Amino acid sequence: MKSMTIKDTYPIQAMEICKDEAKFATTDEIIAYLKESIENHPVAVYIDIFDHYTHTKNLPEHSMDEKIIDVKIIIFCFGKELPVPQMAAVRPRSIAVVEEADKFTLTFMDAPNPVAHEAMTNWVKGVRK
Repeated sequence: MKSMTIKDTYPIQAMEICKDEAKFATTDEIIAYLKESIENHPVAVYIDIFDHYTHTKNLPEHSMDEKIIDVKIIIFCFGKELPVPQMAAVRPRSIAVVEEADKFTLTFMDAPNPVAHEAMTNWVKGVRK
């Protein structure tokens, strides 16, 4: 797992997994695993899956790295507490799964809640054999 900042603004966690190191063969299999992990969590609630690849490819003017085969984003929320109204701005959470011919890249934005952050980190790490 690698911590980084994208565009000098967005703190994210990213992990690349070669396909021969992954427990799963496709983006859909990884998304199904993540959905099950969310549904088994005592606080997290599953919301939906966004097919980012299809959305982007269907736009008349789009730009996408030609190496990308699939991109899906699973959306969920830990929302156990709302200590201040502004906290709603960082909800819900999501994990992106990007598939290329030889690898998967899983990313998520850092969570302000350490318990949520740890859960997402563990779920992503669980994709590796």
